[in-house]
Amino acid sequence: MVYQQTQILLETLEQQLRTSQLWSELQPSVDALASTAPFACDTMSFENWLQFIFLPKMQQLLAQQLPLPQKIAIAPMAQQLWAEFPARYPVINTLEKIDALLSQQ
Repeated sequence: MVYQQTQILLETLEQQLRTSQLWSELQPSVDALASTAPFACDTMSFENWLQFIFLPKMQQLLAQQLPLPQKIAIAPMAQQLWAEFPARYPVINTLEKIDALLSQQ
Protein backbone atom coordinates (compact mmCIF):
# COMPACT_ATOMS: atom_id res chain seq x y z
CA MET A 1 0.00 0.00 0.00
CA VAL A 2 2.82 2.43 0.84
CA TYR A 3 4.43 1.70 -2.52
CA GLN A 4 1.22 2.54 -4.39
CA GLN A 5 0.62 5.72 -2.37
CA THR A 6 4.23 6.78 -2.89
CA GLN A 7 3.96 6.20 -6.64
CA ILE A 8 0.85 8.38 -6.82
CA LEU A 9 2.55 11.16 -4.86
CA LEU A 10 5.67 11.00 -7.03
CA GLU A 11 3.53 11.28 -10.17
CA THR A 12 1.75 14.25 -8.62
CA LEU A 13 5.08 15.85 -7.74
CA GLU A 14 6.35 15.47 -11.30
CA GLN A 15 3.17 16.99 -12.73
CA GLN A 16 3.34 19.90 -10.31
CA LEU A 17 6.98 20.57 -11.14
CA ARG A 18 6.04 20.67 -14.81
CA THR A 19 2.98 22.87 -14.23
CA SER A 20 5.01 25.25 -12.06
CA GLN A 21 7.64 25.51 -14.81
CA LEU A 22 10.25 23.98 -12.51
CA TRP A 23 10.90 21.05 -14.86
CA SER A 24 14.07 21.19 -16.92
CA GLU A 25 14.79 19.62 -20.28
CA LEU A 26 18.54 20.00 -19.67
CA GLN A 27 20.14 17.27 -17.58
CA PRO A 28 22.80 18.41 -15.08
CA SER A 29 26.39 17.36 -15.71
CA VAL A 30 27.77 14.09 -14.37
CA ASP A 31 29.76 16.09 -11.82
CA ALA A 32 26.63 17.90 -10.64
CA LEU A 33 24.78 14.60 -10.25
CA ALA A 34 27.69 13.16 -8.24
CA SER A 35 27.38 15.79 -5.51
CA THR A 36 27.35 14.46 -1.96
CA ALA A 37 26.03 17.67 -0.41
CA PRO A 38 22.49 17.58 0.97
CA PHE A 39 20.06 18.15 -1.90
CA ALA A 40 23.14 18.59 -4.15
CA CYS A 41 22.90 22.22 -3.12
CA ASP A 42 26.46 22.87 -4.22
CA THR A 43 25.87 21.88 -7.83
CA MET A 44 22.21 22.33 -8.77
CA SER A 45 18.93 23.97 -7.86
CA PHE A 46 16.54 22.23 -5.49
CA GLU A 47 14.03 21.62 -8.27
CA ASN A 48 16.76 19.96 -10.35
CA TRP A 49 17.64 17.78 -7.37
CA LEU A 50 13.98 16.73 -7.14
CA GLN A 51 13.81 15.98 -10.85
CA PHE A 52 17.17 14.37 -11.51
CA ILE A 53 18.08 12.72 -8.20
CA PHE A 54 15.09 12.30 -5.90
CA LEU A 55 12.45 11.19 -8.41
CA PRO A 56 14.67 8.69 -10.29
CA LYS A 57 15.99 7.14 -7.06
CA MET A 58 12.50 6.79 -5.63
CA GLN A 59 11.19 5.31 -8.89
CA GLN A 60 14.03 2.79 -8.83
CA LEU A 61 13.20 1.77 -5.24
CA LEU A 62 9.54 1.36 -6.16
CA ALA A 63 10.25 -0.62 -9.33
CA GLN A 64 12.49 -3.04 -7.46
CA GLN A 65 10.26 -3.13 -4.36
CA LEU A 66 13.25 -2.11 -2.23
CA PRO A 67 12.82 -0.53 1.21
CA LEU A 68 11.76 3.09 1.01
CA PRO A 69 13.48 5.80 3.06
CA GLN A 70 11.99 6.51 6.45
CA LYS A 71 11.79 9.67 8.48
CA ILE A 72 12.63 11.91 5.55
CA ALA A 73 12.28 15.69 5.60
CA ILE A 74 12.32 17.19 2.14
CA ALA A 75 9.45 19.65 2.60
CA PRO A 76 11.34 21.93 5.04
CA MET A 77 13.90 22.69 2.33
CA ALA A 78 11.14 23.54 -0.12
CA GLN A 79 9.38 25.67 2.51
CA GLN A 80 12.57 27.60 3.15
CA LEU A 81 13.37 28.16 -0.52
CA TRP A 82 9.87 28.84 -1.81
CA ALA A 83 8.12 30.58 1.09
CA GLU A 84 7.78 33.72 -1.03
CA PHE A 85 6.35 31.88 -4.06
CA PRO A 86 2.67 30.96 -3.55
CA ALA A 87 2.54 29.29 -6.97
CA ARG A 88 4.92 26.65 -5.61
CA TYR A 89 2.81 25.82 -2.54
CA PRO A 90 1.21 22.79 -4.25
CA VAL A 91 4.70 21.32 -4.73
CA ILE A 92 5.50 21.99 -1.07
CA ASN A 93 2.22 20.38 -0.04
CA THR A 94 3.00 17.24 -2.04
CA LEU A 95 6.47 17.06 -0.49
CA GLU A 96 4.86 17.34 2.95
CA LYS A 97 2.62 14.39 2.06
CA ILE A 98 5.60 12.36 0.88
CA ASP A 99 7.48 13.15 4.09
CA ALA A 100 4.47 12.19 6.22
CA LEU A 101 3.77 8.97 4.34
CA LEU A 102 7.33 7.68 4.43
CA SER A 103 7.93 8.80 8.02
CA GLN A 104 4.94 6.85 9.34
CA GLN A 105 6.08 3.46 8.00
